[in-house]
Amino acid sequence: MLEKRGPAIIIAISILVPLVVVVLMLMPVHFNFLGVESGQLPLLHAVINAMTAVLLVTGYVLIKKQNRIAHRWVMTTAFVLSALFLVSYVISKISNEPIAYPSDAPLRYLYLFILVSHIVLCAIILPLVLYTVYFSLNKKFEKHKKIASWTFPIWLYVAISGVLVYVFMQPYY
Repeated sequence: MLEKRGPAIIIAISILVPLVVVVLMLMPVHFNFLGVESGQLPLLHAVINAMTAVLLVTGYVLIKKQNRIAHRWVMTTAFVLSALFLVSYVISKISNEPIAYPSDAPLRYLYLFILVSHIVLCAIILPLVLYTVYFSLNKKFEKHKKIASWTFPIWLYVAISGVLVYVFMQPYY
């Protein structure tokens, strides 16, 4: 059942999630139903991204050493952390007004490059991760390996650049 419906579900999620995030970012009114201060969730997001980056590198090393069982556990944990990040990020966008990076900041162009590349690659990584997991779950390991060669570096960049975005923005929360 999942094998047949998987691609349709992946496509639907890959379209809906970015649309929901954009709509939430453009909302004129925010509802801080959890009472979270504006800087708390970004710190959590940075920690999750850092942990994900460590797990991704660990998973890469494990698969190179042919330790498939440990690789699966580590990559499953990275996937779960990324899913938790996504839920937390959506809550953040519902709860708090966006905070702009100052136009006169000395590293503004570097920040904007990292931010824009991070955002673009976030939209690209979602279907890549979902297909990578889908192929693994369906024991299509050749397809899994092929798409993972694209997924890994992009996912790692997204995780690391997410931490960097936080580091740049931290003084302004």
